[in-house]
Amino acid sequence: MKQVIQTLKRTDAERRIPVLKLEIDYELSTLFEAMQANNIRQMNESKRKLEKFRQELVRLEA
Repeated sequence: MKQVIQTLKRTDAERRIPVLKLEIDYELSTLFEAMQANNIRQMNESKRKLEKFRQELVRLEA
């Protein structure tokens, strides 16, 4: 039973990683636009989201 659960988790991770990378790319683009506009609030929000995405990606790739 443990092997079945691990296989399902691995499959979910394999599907989630490409989507997560797209979300990171989009948020990096948002951060770049905020930096150009000198929008401190948006920069902080983007950094917060990117940190959350980074933690998830590390967890999924482990």
